[in-house]
Amino acid sequence: MSFFNAFGSGNGKSGEDGRAAIVTARDATRRLELLDDFEQAGIGWIWASDAQGRLIYISENAATQLGRPVDALLARSLVDLFEVDSANPGATSDRPLKFLLAAQKKMSDLVVRFLDGDKGRDAPGQVWWMLTGHPKFGADGAFLGYRGSARDVTLDYERKLADTLAAEYDVLTGLANRNRMQRRLDSTLSAFREAKRSCALLMIDLDRFKQVNDTMGHPAGDALLKLVAQRLASIVGKRGEIGRLGGDEFQILLPDMEDRGVLGDLAGKIVRLISQPYQIADKHAIIGTSVGIAIAPYDGLDREELVKNADLALYSAKNGGRGQYRFYSDDLKDEEAERQELVDELRTALAEDLLDVHYQPVVRVSDNVVVSCEALVRWEHPERGTIPPAAFIPVAEEYNLVNALGEWVLRRACRDAMDWPAQLRVAVNVSAVQFAEDGFVDMVAQAIDDSGIAPDRVELELTESVFLNDSEATEQVFRDLKKLGVTLALDDFGTGFSSLSYLRSAPFDKIKVDRSFVDSCTQKEGNSLKIIAAILGLAEALGMETTVEGVEAFDQLQLVCGKGAKYVQGWLYSRAIPQSELLSRMQSGEMRIVPKGPEKFRPERRSMYRRVGVIHEDHRYEAIIRDLSTIGAGIEGLLGVCVGDQMVIDLGKGQLVLATVARVGESDFGVEFETPLITDGTGGLCTRHRVSPYALAAAGMPLSSLAGGFAMPRMVPTTPAKYIEVAVHSARAA
Repeated sequence: MSFFNAFGSGNGKSGEDGRAAIVTARDATRRLELLDDFEQAGIGWIWASDAQGRLIYISENAATQLGRPVDALLARSLVDLFEVDSANPGATSDRPLKFLLAAQKKMSDLVVRFLDGDKGRDAPGQVWWMLTGHPKFGADGAFLGYRGSARDVTLDYERKLADTLAAEYDVLTGLANRNRMQRRLDSTLSAFREAKRSCALLMIDLDRFKQVNDTMGHPAGDALLKLVAQRLASIVGKRGEIGRLGGDEFQILLPDMEDRGVLGDLAGKIVRLISQPYQIADKHAIIGTSVGIAIAPYDGLDREELVKNADLALYSAKNGGRGQYRFYSDDLKDEEAERQELVDELRTALAEDLLDVHYQPVVRVSDNVVVSCEALVRWEHPERGTIPPAAFIPVAEEYNLVNALGEWVLRRACRDAMDWPAQLRVAVNVSAVQFAEDGFVDMVAQAIDDSGIAPDRVELELTESVFLNDSEATEQVFRDLKKLGVTLALDDFGTGFSSLSYLRSAPFDKIKVDRSFVDSCTQKEGNSLKIIAAILGLAEALGMETTVEGVEAFDQLQLVCGKGAKYVQGWLYSRAIPQSELLSRMQSGEMRIVPKGPEKFRPERRSMYRRVGVIHEDHRYEAIIRDLSTIGAGIEGLLGVCVGDQMVIDLGKGQLVLATVARVGESDFGVEFETPLITDGTGGLCTRHRVSPYALAAAGMPLSSLAGGFAMPRMVPTTPAKYIEVAVHSARAA
C-alpha cells in the first residue's frame, strides 16, 4: 500500500474526475496537512534544532508521548534531553550525543534514551527513541542546526535488551557471564595495546562452597552465590566489571589499574568481606575465597595469556593456604603435577610415620613459666627439605587426608605430653573438616584413652570455620567434647569472620589473639593495639583465658602486657622445638623461659641468595641480595660503595626500587628503599609499580623479547665506573 493510499489526499477528497488529488511541492497547505496527519498517526515525529543544539521544533504527539508539554521541551539542549545508549544491542555509535551534534554530520538510526529527571537509568517506564538527523547549512555555509525524524523504539529495544541479557549475563547473579567477559577482555586489551594502557584481571574462587551445597542443599548454594555477587559489587563499584564464569568462579576486570598496592588492598578486602558469615534462611553459612591477579601488559598482552597467568596466581594462592591473594610472577608454573606428587608423598609420610611434631611453649608473663605447648606438625622431606604446613595442610584438606593427618598429630601429641610434667597442657589444632567428620569425638576419646593422658590436659584449638552450618550437629559435638573434659580454645580470634555469637553459643575456655594484630601493634597509625585490648577485656569479662600469639620483640611484649595480656606465645620466648629438646629443657629444670630477642619489632627480612641489578649513575652492576624486607635490603658483590650513595635496585620483571645506602660493611652494604615494598599476598615482596613493557619497547626492546624477566635495555656508560664487582659464593648465603 502506498503512502498516499494509506493517508488519502491532503484534504481526504478525490478529484472531480475521480482521480487522486496529487499533492505537489508547490501546495504548501496540503503538504502541511500531510505532515500533521503523519505526526498524528504516531508512525514518527519531526524535530529540529538550532546551531547551538537547542530544540526549536518537536511534534506535539512526541511531547505527549514523553509526558511533557511542548513548551517544556523547546529551547532545551538536546544533550540535556537525551543520551546515546551505547550499551543497547546493535548500537551504531558509542560516542556521546554532544560529540555527534558537534560533528555536524548526518546521524542515522541513533538510539537515545530520554533523560527523565524523575527516573533513574534502571527505573521502569524508560523511553528510547531512534533519531535520524541531517545537518542544515545556510547559503553562506553557516551551520543552522539539524532537521530530523524520530520514532519510538522502546518495545523493540526492551525485547532486544532482554535477549542480550540472556546471552551475556548470568541468570542467577545478574553478573556478566563468561561470553561477555571474554569479549570485554578482548576489546579492552586490544584498545589498551594501542593506547599503551594497563588493566588488571582478578580471578576469584570460593573456598568451602562445595560444603555449603552438600550440607545445606543447592537452593542454599544459589542463594549464597547471589549474596557473594552483591558483596563483590559493593567492593568494586564502578571501577570495573564483574563476571561469574560458572560454578563458584568469578572474574573482575579493572581497566587502568596497575598499582599492586591498590590491587592488594582491594583483593584483601574481597577476601575479608567474602569470608564474613551469610544468613541463609535460619542458618549461617561461612565460606572463604582466594584471589589471583594478573596485570596487562606486564603479565600478558592477550586474553589467553592474561587469564592463564591469573589462574596460575589463583592456584598458587589456594595452594599457599587459601584465604589469600597472589600476584602473578613468571616463576609460577602449572603446579598441578607437582601438587599431585606432594599428595602421594604426604600419604607415604603418614603411612610410614615420616612426619614430626614440634612444640611451641605458651608462657605466663608474670613469672615466665611455661603453662602449655602447642603441637605443630613438621615435614622434613628428604629431597625437598622443609615443607611448611601452609603448603601441605591445604593439600591434605583437598584430597581427604586431613582427618588422617589430624588424628596422627593428636595421637602423637597426647603420647608425647605423657612425658611432660602433669601440670602442662598440650594444644592441638583441629580443622573444620576434621571437626565436622562423623566419629570425631570418638577419635578424640580414643586418643586420650590410648595415651592415658588426663582429658583436661588436652586443648583443642578451633577456628570460627567450624560454625559453617550453625547446626544442631555442631552444638552436639561441643557438648560431647565438654563431657570428655577437654579444653576448647577459639584460635585466630579477631580475624576473618569473628562473631561474638560464637562466644555465647560455644563453650570455649580460651581465646587466642591472632599474630596479625601483634605484628602491627607498634604502628602508631593502626588500631591493632586497641583491638588487642578489646579482645583481652572481652575474654576477662567472660571468664576466659587469653593467649597472645606472635610476640617477637620486647616493644610488642610491653604493649600487650600493658593491655592486660597474661599469657604469651612467640619467638621472644621460644620457637617450636622438637620433643627431644623440650624434654631436655624440662629435665634441666627450664620450665621458666627468660625472654630473649630484639628490643624493637621490625618487618621480617627474608634470607635469600638472588642476583639483582644495581644501577648507579650510568652503570649497571650485578650483585647478590641477601636479605630483603619491605623497607630495605642487604646486598653483596660490590666494592667502593659509600654511605649516602643513591642507586636503583633492579629486582627483575620491571621492578625498579630507588634506594639509599645506609651502611657499608667489609664485604656488604645495606640500603633503605625510598618507597616500601608490598606483600604479594602469600609471603613474597614486590614493588607497587613496574616499568611498562611499552616503555622498554620504546627504548629499543621489542615486546616479544620482554616475556618473563623484563630485561632492562643495555646501558652505554659515559663516565668511569665507581664500583667494582666481586664474586660471591652461594655457600655463604644465610
